[in-house]
Amino acid sequence: MVGVGRVAAPRAVQDEFWKVHARGVRIKDAALEAGVDYEAAREWVSQAGGIRPRRRPPSGRFLSLLEREEIAVALAAGCSVRAIARSLNRSASTISREIRRNRQQGSSSTGSPKGSYRAVLAQGKAEARARRPKVRKLAQDPVLAGWVDQQLQRRWSPRQIAERIRVVFPDDEDMRISHEAIYQSLFVQGRGGLRKELHACLRSGRAVRRPRRKLGDRRGVIPGMVMISERPAEVADRAVPGHWEGDLIIGKNGKSAIGTLVERSTRFVMLLPLPGPHDASAVAAAIIEAINAMPEHLRRSLTWDQGRELAKHAQITMATDMAVFFCDPHSPWQRGSNENTNGLLRQYFPKGTDLSVHSPQHLAAVAAELNERPRQTLNWATPAEALNQLLASAA
Repeated sequence: MVGVGRVAAPRAVQDEFWKVHARGVRIKDAALEAGVDYEAAREWVSQAGGIRPRRRPPSGRFLSLLEREEIAVALAAGCSVRAIARSLNRSASTISREIRRNRQQGSSSTGSPKGSYRAVLAQGKAEARARRPKVRKLAQDPVLAGWVDQQLQRRWSPRQIAERIRVVFPDDEDMRISHEAIYQSLFVQGRGGLRKELHACLRSGRAVRRPRRKLGDRRGVIPGMVMISERPAEVADRAVPGHWEGDLIIGKNGKSAIGTLVERSTRFVMLLPLPGPHDASAVAAAIIEAINAMPEHLRRSLTWDQGRELAKHAQITMATDMAVFFCDPHSPWQRGSNENTNGLLRQYFPKGTDLSVHSPQHLAAVAAELNERPRQTLNWATPAEALNQLLASAA
């Protein structure tokens, strides 16, 4: 008998109960005739108000109880999966998947795992899986939810979390989650599993999805610019390390700024403190100090937009022996790594805030946190790991 604590009764069994009960048979006797636990049958009647619920006719897309009974009989007779599929006019993969999903654990008395397949139990399992709404994985697995929660607080993106968890727990299939499932838990009310306030840890900081806004016009014409079209091909393919992209992120009312430098092959980030003015002299001095701290083979070129803050690019080249190239107007994709990094940094330095209050120590801590995030383009290694590998190989 199918009862409480077991797999839910298949629709065909429930329909048989309602058919018997409709003849005026008492619940207890109807349950006994249909092979249903009395308590389960009484609950059906209570939930339905004593009236048999209407059901949509089966679509034919899914296996029926009758087909599952034929599968069970054929398996007991030793028929192959392909033979069963031909007899039911179904694909062999459908039958194979059905047996694998819905058979009982263990094997039959004959030793064949196929012989443990039971039609009624298989029907109940299939209907239980089809029931909606489903309990979300994060809502029913506190260990997984806790790990995801922890990485979100480290400001990892859902994609980074979903991919890195496979590296951290390679042999634990329960520790798996898709990035979309994380987004759904954060964005869709009622999905559960994660605290609602964690959406503030996302790069956008929003609780809903919105398209990104277009960047504003770039400004200025700088004498002596060498355009990106003259940049060596080795820079574009990222095969050779030591080529950097740079920009400023601007604070409230344009009165404060932080410089950003990103190495193209490793995505390693350096932040440049600009506590006072962020004019061309201050920016050049900050770049020179940061770049000269790197080994010579990591000082090959710098690509910037056409902002006036880099008007003293010749001074930078003389002090660092590093060529400076300028992007075309309105072409942010030509510094894609830097644009992406600036988006990440807005989690730490929101727009409309005073950026001069951040100390060099705090900027270094933020850069270190970014450099410890796994990146898809690095096969989920971190920029710090990639740079350390370059330094070790050079040594």
